Amino acid sequence: MIETFLTYGWWIAGLVLLMLEVVAPGVYLVFFGVAALVVGTNAFFVGGSGWFDWPQQVIAFIVVSTVCIYLGRRWYGTASDTDDASPLNRRTSRLIGREARLSEAIVAGRGRVAIEDSWWSVSGPELPAGARVRVTGADGAVLEVEPAE
Repeated sequence: MIETFLTYGWWIAGLVLLMLEVVAPGVYLVFFGVAALVVGTNAFFVGGSGWFDWPQQVIAFIVVSTVCIYLGRRWYGTASDTDDASPLNRRTSRLIGREARLSEAIVAGRGRVAIEDSWWSVSGPELPAGARVRVTGADGAVLEVEPAE
């Protein structure tokens, strides 16, 4: 009866760990769940032979968990790197170097410019409406401009 529990217990533990990963995601329980399923499958096929009893199963679980964590960290470590050149969520960064005409004069350091299909607040030296400006930087959603030549 204990051998039956050990075999199915690993599968149950693995499925519970995988379900807990869905409920409380943290990307760690999945590794232990996969390891428990692997050990449970091995216990099912070779558990009756006598050399894969519970001490060997616990050792196998520790080893397989370690391997799963190592491989998972390598996988997620490379997949989570962000590309600094990507303009996603940094719309102002892709506008640096663009030229446009001021829609509203820059008074007291603030004005407005239309670039593409958007209106942008700008900061820079005092310039009249219609003056050509070049975007030199961004401070949040405010573009920093200078007069274009």
